[in-house]
Amino acid sequence: MALEFPDDLKYLDTHEYARVDEDEAIVTIGISAFALDQLGDIVFLELPEVGDTVEKGETFGTVESVKAVEDLKSPVNGDVLERNEAIVDSPEQIVDDPYGDAWLIKIKAENLDDLDDAMSADEYRDQVEGG
Repeated sequence: MALEFPDDLKYLDTHEYARVDEDEAIVTIGISAFALDQLGDIVFLELPEVGDTVEKGETFGTVESVKAVEDLKSPVNGDVLERNEAIVDSPEQIVDDPYGDAWLIKIKAENLDDLDDAMSADEYRDQVEGG
């Protein structure tokens, strides 16, 4: 898989990404291509239910691969509006389109300022590639 770092996303040092709809204060969360490359084949995803509340920096789910189980961290406080049932049912497909169809959850953020400490694409690329 070619490693991509779309410029329109924010990145966490825990390798989740956030796509922000500022007009609606909706944040779409996914796992970066770099993290998926490191994890290998994904075999299970545990995600919160619609209506659950998530907190910035806290675990909202897990991703299990053939190599490891990793916690998924939320970049914002808010309520879960949607979860990607297709990817829960077929977690192995997450590597096919991590920045598109393989998003994990959508959150109605309480405050988009929670993302102020997230990294830009260039900052994240530098961190993971040692640039």
